[in-house]
Amino acid sequence: MTRELAKPRLYTVIVNERSGGGRAGRQLQKVVRHLHDHLPTAELHIVRSESFQDAERSCRAAANACRDGDAVVVMGGDGMAHLGLNACADTEATLGIIPAGTGNDFARGIGLPKSVEQCVGVIAAGRTRRVDLSKVSNATYAERYVGAVVSSGYDARVNRATNDIHLRFGPLSYGYIALRELRDFSPLHYRLTIDGEERKLEAMLVAVCNTGMFGGGMKISPEADPTDGLLDVTIVHPTSRATLLRLLPMMYTGGFTKNPAVEQFRARTVEIAGDDLFVMGDGEELGSVPATVSAEADALRIFVP
Repeated sequence: MTRELAKPRLYTVIVNERSGGGRAGRQLQKVVRHLHDHLPTAELHIVRSESFQDAERSCRAAANACRDGDAVVVMGGDGMAHLGLNACADTEATLGIIPAGTGNDFARGIGLPKSVEQCVGVIAAGRTRRVDLSKVSNATYAERYVGAVVSSGYDARVNRATNDIHLRFGPLSYGYIALRELRDFSPLHYRLTIDGEERKLEAMLVAVCNTGMFGGGMKISPEADPTDGLLDVTIVHPTSRATLLRLLPMMYTGGFTKNPAVEQFRARTVEIAGDDLFVMGDGEELGSVPATVSAEADALRIFVP
């Protein structure tokens, strides 16, 4: 359900100027000008982050200082969106996202437009919605929120390797690394507990989704709804490398889900354990298993079209 709010009194805009190969930095002055034009009575506070840790501190400080109607706006890629939603979850703050990275998967998943100017317009219009988040708990984090997808298998290894490369090809980076990693990949041994029911299985990947996109637009769970209070789980069971190679491009359309190797279902809680596994969330490494992922309904208030 959407509702109109009075325009927030204070907008704290936190930007990673290096996002998108420097796109965020190049667009910042335009964004500030647009916000001033659309919200002439608003107070704007611009914070340029120097590092991931600096951005995280700034997001949390801004969210904790918010009163009802104030907003925290993050400008950058999936990493900035991840920091923003973690800071604003279960607070009085409203989160605004100006996607200026290469993937922007959480922004896409909640229906934000692709252009910076249009996203500024969404924030200026003041329409908000409560959305769900996934909550991850493991030895690394007692509690960490994820807006898009928690990855744990082949997808997590591709994500980690993509983060580590120095030469970037935008959204194509994920596809390039996916092909490279496929050469030596074998199915992984999982021990899952799904709403209390234990399953042992081998799988290429287990993706636990709030919204359904990752890897710069791959639709790993095309039907995921971030307002239904449930997690959408996609399992790709063992299959040949040739089959997985055919499925990869179909992930951009969601058509891969018709393959018999793909299983999908909904759950409230998924516990992930197994051999040689780690978890990624919103493109960030979140540590090792065992990890518990739970659906947190209505955890975040966010500007939407």
